[in-house]
Amino acid sequence: MIGELPVNTKKRILVVDDEQINLEFFEVMLSKLGFDVHLAENGQQALESVRRLHPDLVILDNIMPRLSGWEVTKILKSSPEYADFADTPIIMFSALDDVKDKVEGLELGADDYITKPFNFAEVLARIRAVLRSHELLGQLENREKRLHVGDATVAELSSALSKIHRALQAIEKAPDLGTARKHATEGTDILRELEPRVLALRNESDDLRKLASDVVRHASRKEPL
Repeated sequence: MIGELPVNTKKRILVVDDEQINLEFFEVMLSKLGFDVHLAENGQQALESVRRLHPDLVILDNIMPRLSGWEVTKILKSSPEYADFADTPIIMFSALDDVKDKVEGLELGADDYITKPFNFAEVLARIRAVLRSHELLGQLENREKRLHVGDATVAELSSALSKIHRALQAIEKAPDLGTARKHATEGTDILRELEPRVLALRNESDDLRKLASDVVRHASRKEPL
């Protein structure tokens, strides 16, 4: 089902923290669940790893030497040098529990913010929620591209219907049965050409309705910070 990611989906996750114990914890726990886990010990390593690995998700501590999590997020989300990675989802975590810190992280582009000490069940739920959101956004973008194709198909259908209308008028004005049959055959051929296009549009419409339903369902499940 669209939007439902099983726990063992082979998603690539980059975990960034300057505390080795946290890196080891995430590596063990997430690897057991089937995720492809990669580690970085500071912000600079994080940027290098993002460029090299193209992760599906970055879990990022905000208090680190060299480059903080805030700085890494700002670079990934707004630097032209990292434009190809601007859509990479980020979950930021920190021992700082101040609302101002959370707001700053989210305004920089983080998708979620978790406060230490954290419960792993909650972290896993948030990981899955962010991955679902990102996947749904990708599907929406793909549907939007397909809608442009659908617009072109609608234009073709409109043109074909005009041809059928002219064929019907020609049948009405035909001087004899043979001429009427000829125009009727032309109209039938046009209808046969239209059939696969109409079916494609109907399937696309069904897909869009299903996707919209999944988006609404996911939004209703998402918990506030």
